Amino acid sequence: MSAAGAEAAPRGGDTACAAPAEPVIEVRELVTHYGPREILRGVSLAVDEGEIRVIMGGSGSGKSTLLRHMVALERPTSGSIRLLGQELTALSARERDRLLRRVGVAFQGGALLSSLTVLENLLLPLREHTDLDDRTMRIMARMKLEVVDLAGFEDLMPSELSGGMLKRAALARAIVMDPKLLFCDEPSAGLDPVVSASLDELILRLRDALRMTIVVVTHELESAFRIADRITVLDRGEVLLTGTVGEIRASENQRIQDLLHRRADDTPPDPDEYMRRLTGAAAGGREVRGRR
Repeated sequence: MSAAGAEAAPRGGDTACAAPAEPVIEVRELVTHYGPREILRGVSLAVDEGEIRVIMGGSGSGKSTLLRHMVALERPTSGSIRLLGQELTALSARERDRLLRRVGVAFQGGALLSSLTVLENLLLPLREHTDLDDRTMRIMARMKLEVVDLAGFEDLMPSELSGGMLKRAALARAIVMDPKLLFCDEPSAGLDPVVSASLDELILRLRDALRMTIVVVTHELESAFRIADRITVLDRGEVLLTGTVGEIRASENQRIQDLLHRRADDTPPDPDEYMRRLTGAAAGGREVRGRR
């Protein structure tokens, strides 16, 4: 079982004769503040090629902030983020844009442009970032709609889609440029169990068919356990544990068990810790890590 804040060795090919492959994502000691408030507290993780990594935690745990850093929407206070072999925090704006063309993001609300049809939404990144002719772009877009089971719906407007269809359209747009890495933010949030399960199956199918590495941020336990190769559990801005579904279920960490069983955390707040997080100042030296 992995220690808090640490990662297990990359899977596959780790022999005396062959060095393990470089992780697709490697985050080291990431620290983030919103004003004086510390949000991420030395977060570290590594994601292997072809893996589905789920990042889960309760509201306010820092999982969405971590996602925004990994897709370069925000810059951390300190720490390192290596994405597809490149140090994200050291890239120029042009280099970062070039790197992110190899990354797809499916946002929680879909983020489709309401004035464009489904097909036009998929064509937008192709027109923006490639020199392909229009016929080729349309073929690529329709192929991705076929992959997510939306063939025949390309002329609908986003407002005409159901919640599940909107999520599928967002996934289609995220993969339209055949990314090596896909991020999904709360893909099953707000959906009924049947539609949620079908989206989980779609994520598994995308990984296997398109050979992508996928990072999913979610608070939906059933979904996380269904799709994850490994899970990273965040709480109060720190990594509690990274492990397989079985390791997470078997963890004796009280905060993880509270999350799994949806129990309220009744630990009385530590006054020094509260003031440190409120002001961003060090209180009593080493940070308090809560119950174990």
